[in-house]
Amino acid sequence: MARALRFLCHAMGWACLAIGLLHVLAGNAAVPGAAAPGTTDAGPTLDSLNRFFGAVFAGYGLAWLRTARRSPIPPGPVRVLAGVLLLGGLGRLLSLAVAGRPHWFQLALLVVELALPPVYFKLAAADARAVDARAPQARFPEAANG
Repeated sequence: MARALRFLCHAMGWACLAIGLLHVLAGNAAVPGAAAPGTTDAGPTLDSLNRFFGAVFAGYGLAWLRTARRSPIPPGPVRVLAGVLLLGGLGRLLSLAVAGRPHWFQLALLVVELALPPVYFKLAAADARAVDARAPQARFPEAANG
């Protein structure tokens, strides 16, 4: 469980960092379907907003990477970061209900944002239980020998 959790935390961290930096550098060009019909750009206001949130998303990726580097991986930060991802997915669901169907790629992201958090929650809980189970042996090695 610990290896899977560490791998997924690293993968999420690097993906979010790369995506965030792409949005900072490319602005609206990084968002499939961002331009209004008949235009090639979504405008300077959305470009500014997109680049700002790209930086925030890159920071979110750094938080995942920092968490992945800890040993053992603490369940609290994993739960918070996965909860933020879930909240983003719920935000997309709200947008779907209020504004309608987005570009297909946004729907694919929605699936990821709703499917991955329960995996992180489960892995973080299992890893925490495994760490707790090893803790008495680490503190009192002679207790493990009977």
